[in-house]
Amino acid sequence: MNAKTTLFAFLLTMPLALLAADDVKKTTQVELPRQDKPSLIRSVEPSPLPTAPTTDQTTAAKLVYGLLSDSRYAYRPRALDDVLSADMYKRYLESLDGGKQFFTAQDIAKFDAYKTKLDDAIKSGDLAPGYAIFATYKQRVDQRVGYARNLLKQDLFDFTGNDSYEYDREDAPWAADNAALDTLWKQSVRNDWLRLKLAGKKPEDIRKTLDKRYANMGKSIAELKGEDVFQTFVNSYANAIDPHTDYFTPKSADNFNMSMSLSLEGIGAVLQKQDDVVAIREIVPGGPAGNSGKLKPGDRVVGVGQGDSGTMEDVIGWRIDDVVAKIRGAKGTKVRLDVIPAEAGLDSQPSRIVLVRDKVRLEDQAAKSKTLTIPGVGDAPAKRIGVIELPGFYQDFEGRRKNANDYASATRDVAKLLTKLRADKVDGVVLDLRNNGGGSLTEAIELTGLFIDRGPVVQVRESGGRVSVEGDSDTGIAWEGPLAVLINRGSASASEIFAGAIQDYGRGLVIGETSFGKGTVQNLVDLDRWPANEEARFGQVKLTIAQFFRVSGGSTQNKGVVPDIAYPVSVDASEYGESTYDNALPWTKISAVPHTRYGNFAPLLPKLETLHTARIASDKEFGWWSDDVAQFREERAKKSISLNEAERRAQRDREDAKRKQRQEARKTLGLDLDPLADDYSDDGLAANERDIAKDAEREKLADKRPDPLLRESAAILADAVRLLNADRQLSAQVLPTATTAGHWAD
Repeated sequence: MNAKTTLFAFLLTMPLALLAADDVKKTTQVELPRQDKPSLIRSVEPSPLPTAPTTDQTTAAKLVYGLLSDSRYAYRPRALDDVLSADMYKRYLESLDGGKQFFTAQDIAKFDAYKTKLDDAIKSGDLAPGYAIFATYKQRVDQRVGYARNLLKQDLFDFTGNDSYEYDREDAPWAADNAALDTLWKQSVRNDWLRLKLAGKKPEDIRKTLDKRYANMGKSIAELKGEDVFQTFVNSYANAIDPHTDYFTPKSADNFNMSMSLSLEGIGAVLQKQDDVVAIREIVPGGPAGNSGKLKPGDRVVGVGQGDSGTMEDVIGWRIDDVVAKIRGAKGTKVRLDVIPAEAGLDSQPSRIVLVRDKVRLEDQAAKSKTLTIPGVGDAPAKRIGVIELPGFYQDFEGRRKNANDYASATRDVAKLLTKLRADKVDGVVLDLRNNGGGSLTEAIELTGLFIDRGPVVQVRESGGRVSVEGDSDTGIAWEGPLAVLINRGSASASEIFAGAIQDYGRGLVIGETSFGKGTVQNLVDLDRWPANEEARFGQVKLTIAQFFRVSGGSTQNKGVVPDIAYPVSVDASEYGESTYDNALPWTKISAVPHTRYGNFAPLLPKLETLHTARIASDKEFGWWSDDVAQFREERAKKSISLNEAERRAQRDREDAKRKQRQEARKTLGLDLDPLADDYSDDGLAANERDIAKDAEREKLADKRPDPLLRESAAILADAVRLLNADRQLSAQVLPTATTAGHWAD
């Protein structure tokens, strides 16, 4: 089945868990005695799922209610009544079975008794309804898994008919009964089989692969703990307040904070669950794991021990987050790992590796730069455009509070890259914020300050209506030259604050697609602050506390940032973005605040559009991307796929031929080859079924694929520089304060 449609499928599809460290102090490797070798051929009996919350969870639920119902904290508090209870009920069912693949209409009819009682459950901390619904969910998953595995023993795999598999059931009605679900699952299993058959797998291998896949689905649900159910149920309440309010258990809160800081303490590895074993997917450069030279992608961790003499715990069959918790630890402490090499069989004797944990910065998620050369036009010389890719507005909040010299900061990293690009004498800079979902509001403000000389950046309106203006107070500009900001539908929140400010100031061009449309501000509230607990017990809440507005007065909420030069829409606003949430805040506007207008690009835009349109008409890569986007949108609209083998094979052959033709065209035209062109056919496998080392390498190769959107953005910026250099009258019209704002024109 399509696991993405269920919330708890995160255990099926969450292949990555980050551990960390900077450098290794000491490593050793010894062989385990033969009698200590763990057995891999066994089943792990999970602990029974609690049927009621713990005392701490009961308290946490009440604290969440007190927080979200109080206008002193929540920007838009909602009364927790029967109306909100019904909304919670709907969201809880969606989180469990969004694809309507497990519950029947008969189940839903029974659950309806809880529809107006969930508000009382939160207020009292008696969450029995949530656990009762989940208990049925677990039973239904077990039934579906058993049914799917049994189908593999039958002869159901003739693909000469005209039937199809309906994979998108979000808006479909609940299946009437188990017989209706059987029909849905039969088509799902047949689709899984056909995908593997088209990839060249033999029937016995297909049967083995799918049987293991469905069994692992059941195991993943069986591994769920009470805290998982509790977090999901409480989030049905939090998410009913607004789309960006969430509850985190203590463990989830730690992971969220680590992702924001880009720095963790541990061994420096990325782990992935594969069947019953946790394997190493990637080694983080500079960490103990990498410096030891003893670990590599694909190696399996079967045992973990603490310090020099702590008990070695057999971690086979454990959840990946539990294994991560054992390996992760404070800087300077030791951890012992029993490891089976990637090339060895699972019954091989493990080696023992001792590492000293340290702090590591996750550089692959930090800002990075490169330079593109844009060919000259006529007598105009080529232009060198610097590109800065910024995946997120990260900040190590704890490091900043401690005034550390090396705390992670998006602004500090970008400033260093700008210094380097200035030294390289680039003619302009493109800041790539595609798929940058945001992060720290402070970083968005300070990053804007690198390109303007003091002034307001964003307006923040609190729940009571008070509006404050946040801005850059530091004099000086890190980059005065030509600037463009590249965005897409995945650019959200802090990305929109930055892009909107650059646009309002006339400081640079905004290029790409209309952004996500998230115009709200969130803050983390530690629920342990009131009881003043010495250790985390109750978790944290990320709640919406304010709405932000551009200095021009408009909000990015729902509408997003509209680019000056637009690319074809890759994802429709009805499918992705703030506008898809049924309880998102509406767009609104407040008064503008005075700010410098460095430039007005309106007179320049028609000329840039003309040059852009002419260039992409002959740009093969850009054209191919546009064609692929159109095809993707067409396929997505179908919501089902044929189960006729001849039809599917013909489609697959067409796609393979198209890739080969494009690769040949790249060779003929002297374009960069696509490193994944020969490895793009559907292999029919799930993420945890592939060779880990090869899959990780393929992921790295994806970063080297031709990027026509980035190159075209650099070309547009180069066009702007040439036009302004060649036409002094136009330059004076577009950049009336160029001497103050930056040297767009020589």
